[in-house]
This record gives sequence, C-alpha cells and structure tokens, in this order.
Amino acid sequence: MNRLPEDYQKQMRELLKEEYPSFIRTYDNPPHRGLRINTLKLSVSEGRQRLPFHLEPIPWCNTGFFYDHDRDRPGKHVYHAAGLYYIQDPSAMAPVEALQPRPGEKILDLCAAPGGKTTQIAAHMKGEGVLVANEISRERRKALVENLERCGVPHALILGEDPRHLSTRFTGWFDRILIDAPCSGEGMFRKDPDTRERWSYRSTRAAADLQFSILEAAAPMLRPGGRLVYSTCTFNPRENEGVLQRFLDQHPHFTPEHVPQAVHYQPARPDWIDASPSLAKGARLWPHHLRGEGHFVAVLEKRDGKEGICKKPGKLPPVHGDAKRVFNDFLQETLIEDRFPGPFTLFGDHLYQVHADLPSLQGLVVERPGLHLGQAKRKHFAPSHALASALTSESVRRSVSFSPEEDHLNQYLRGETIPIDKDKGWTLITVDGFPLGWGKVSGGWLKNHYPKWLRRNLI
Repeated sequence: MNRLPEDYQKQMRELLKEEYPSFIRTYDNPPHRGLRINTLKLSVSEGRQRLPFHLEPIPWCNTGFFYDHDRDRPGKHVYHAAGLYYIQDPSAMAPVEALQPRPGEKILDLCAAPGGKTTQIAAHMKGEGVLVANEISRERRKALVENLERCGVPHALILGEDPRHLSTRFTGWFDRILIDAPCSGEGMFRKDPDTRERWSYRSTRAAADLQFSILEAAAPMLRPGGRLVYSTCTFNPRENEGVLQRFLDQHPHFTPEHVPQAVHYQPARPDWIDASPSLAKGARLWPHHLRGEGHFVAVLEKRDGKEGICKKPGKLPPVHGDAKRVFNDFLQETLIEDRFPGPFTLFGDHLYQVHADLPSLQGLVVERPGLHLGQAKRKHFAPSHALASALTSESVRRSVSFSPEEDHLNQYLRGETIPIDKDKGWTLITVDGFPLGWGKVSGGWLKNHYPKWLRRNLI
C-alpha cells in the first residue's frame, strides 16, 4: 500500500468514502488466480476431471475456475501447451460473458492482445462464424498469434490496424464488438505493481481521449441491432462512465443495456461524474466485493443508425496449381477426412483457409488472413503448428499419444528426435490424445517439428 501513488489514494478515498478502508486493505492480500477451460478442446466436466488442479467455480463465467497458486502452477503443465485452458484473471473473464457471443456470428475484438478474451469469444462461437482479432502493436500481436494457435482457434482473422482504418472497410459488418480498451490500469495495481509507476492524473486524461477515439471508430462497424461491450481494468470514472457519456452524447442511437451477470458485480457510478443514470446499468468489479481485480464493463446496443451497409467481398491472392496439388496430397496422406473445404489464399508460400465473404483486406496490416495451414513448397507441403492445434487425434491417419509422465514427451517438447515404430509420414503428436504439434516418421525415427520458439522442459 505504501507504494501506491498519493494522488491515486486521494482519488479513491474521495470516491469510495466509507468503503475506502476495506478497499485499501485488499492491497495487503495476494491477487486471486483463475483459468478458463478451453471448450474448443474439451468440455467443462471433462476438464474438471482431467486437470490435476484444485479448482473452484468462478460465479460469472461457467468455464472459469479459481486455482490455488501456492499449490498449483498450471502454466508449467503440458496441458497448458496443449491449449486445454487459458490462464486469465477472474475479473477479466467478465467482458466476454457480457458480450454473449454466438456460433456463426461476425465478431470483432478490437484491442485483442494477448488473446485471453479472443480465445474466450472463440470458445463461445464453437469455431463457427468470423472472428476478427485486431491488435495495433506488432510486439503484442506475437502473443496473440501464439495464444490463438495454442488454443486451436480455427476461424480467426488477425489484423494489426489503427481502428480508424478498419471502420470504412467493415461498415455495418459485425454483430458484436468487444473493446477492452487501453487504460490507466488502476484495477491491476495489486497484480502488476509496475502499472503504479506509470499512473498519473495526466495519464488518465490521455487514456480517456484514446478510449473515446476507439469507440468512435468502432461505432460504424456495428450493424443496427448489434451489441458492443466496452471494458477497462481501471476504477477511474473519467475513463469509464465519462468516456461512455461523451460517446452517447454524440451517438444517441446507442443505448446502455444491463450487464447480464450484474448480480455478481456492483453497479457503475454515473453519479461520480454527473452522467446519465442509465449508465448505472454497467458494472464495476471491485476487489473488496469479489475474488478478482478491478474491472469495468458496459453493454451498448445499437439502434437504427446512419452507418451504412457492408461492402462486397474482397479478393485475396489466388492459390496456384502446385500449391493446390501438394496440399491435396498432404490431406489424402494425413487426414481421414477433408475438414478444410476452403476457400484458400496464399501469402508468399504460406497457405491459409479464409472466409468467403470478407471485405477487401488490401492496404491493411494482415498478420493472419485466416487459419494458417502450412507452407506449400514446390514438391511437398509442410503443415503448420496452427493446423496441428486445430485438429483432433481422431481426424488424422497417424498419431502418437504420450502421457504427461513419459520421457518421450519431454524429449518431444525439447525438440529432440525420438525412436518410434510407426508408419512413415506426418504424424500428430498428442498428450493424452490432445494435439501438441507435428512429427514426421522416417526410418524408425520421429523427426521433431515442434516449433523452436515453444521448446522447453515442461515436466
């Protein structure tokens, strides 16, 4: 508590009044830890039976669970590498639950890295529909790509654009938009003490201006009748109720709606900035009221507006005959059934499965135009790690399953070649049947194709 900025303590004392003592005492306690079972890989009931951790349900997220950080280290377990769960702050699970994604929809996660909320949206969508994950920071996009691949997300388009550049390309296109906005991070002071050093009154003003500009850019991209969730991990009313009031003043065709899980939270506080009482339909997550860090969540519905209609589908680079041939050869030799009907595109020699009705992506920063299938080389096809994660052991002709305790599993995770008695060809390597990556069998040896950037000793 002594390291908290003095101005911050003064601000919270004035806002919370009689609640301040119980709030400030939370800084003497360690943060609560959570993970979310990835239902793209296994059911919640199967996860509870299989995961070797002490799990307690998180009330506002059916797939989320508290775990004991002193007893368990789920980030070091091989099941994490297999994407069976995502380690996520319990409060950070709230925005996506308020978004209520559905299979088959078109959904935008506008500030997506490192991917916790994106993978949560994907699980709700069951791999069906279009999920656009945007992150303007190149460095943060690396983590986003890795997490989407690890969790086996098959239907994501990853962009790296300023939101203002997207609004003309995706006008009226999305059913739902999540804006987990960059903020001053007051709600993370307990979990991430470094955020305290960056905080100032000036930083909250700058954050509010940025948040408003992001909301402005998002508004045209939502279809009439669509749902927008705005969230932050700060307590600051300037960045929460203040930003929303400024936005609603200029966009009267957006209306606040109740957060569906509001019974677990405290209401938003429009009275702190003399805003519309309707903003009390939003929610505040306080560490002295629940087991989690600070968060703010608001739901807006878009009524009739003037934003226009979506544009015709754009064209992506075509796939030449050699690429088609080597990919089809790979499918016939490796998969039991073709689960990838296309359409496809080539970026260089990298083959992707894409969505047929995407608008033009020309001129945009495209990190991944769809599911990365692999490299279509002149004489053969090299499957990607993303493809391995998106498959199941039942969908391939050759697979090897190691248990978490096997020495061969640790050898594989270190990138070593392993002696094996299997038919030659591309082989899906799994842990207890859940995909980890590729190996290629030849002459009684399994050549390791586990990505170099992931190799480590997990056991």
